[in-house]
Amino acid sequence: MLACGSHDKLMAGVKRYEDLVCWQLSYELQQGVFAVTETGLVTRDLKFCDQIRESARSATRNIAEGFGRFEPTEFRRFLRIARGSLAETHNHLRDGRDRGYFSSNKHEELAILATRAAAATTRLMNYLHRCDSK
Repeated sequence: MLACGSHDKLMAGVKRYEDLVCWQLSYELQQGVFAVTETGLVTRDLKFCDQIRESARSATRNIAEGFGRFEPTEFRRFLRIARGSLAETHNHLRDGRDRGYFSSNKHEELAILATRAAAATTRLMNYLHRCDSK
C-alpha cells in the first residue's frame, strides 16, 4: 500500500489500484463510453468511436500502471497522463453531443463523471506530491 503518513485518509484501505476512487470513477466512465458508442449514429463513425474509447481506456490503464510502480513520483507522472486522457474524453463527449451522436442528458451524465474522475485524480496527485515533500 502506498502511504506517506499513518493518518492519511486518502490512501486508507487502498491495497489495489481498484480501491482508488479515481480509478473507480474512470472505470465507470469507460463503461459508459463503451455503452454509448455501441448504438445509434455514432456506430457509423468508427474513427470517433476508436478515439473516445481509447481516451477513456487510457485513464484506467495509466492509473493502474502508476499504482504498480510503487513510487510516488512515478505514480504522479502516470496520474498526469490519466488526467489528460480524462480531459480528452470530456472533449470527445462534447464533440459527440454536437454531432448528434449523444443526447444532451447522456453527454451531461458522462461529462460530470469525467470531471469527477479528473478531480479525484488531481487530489491523489496532490497527495503524492505531499508524500514527495516529506
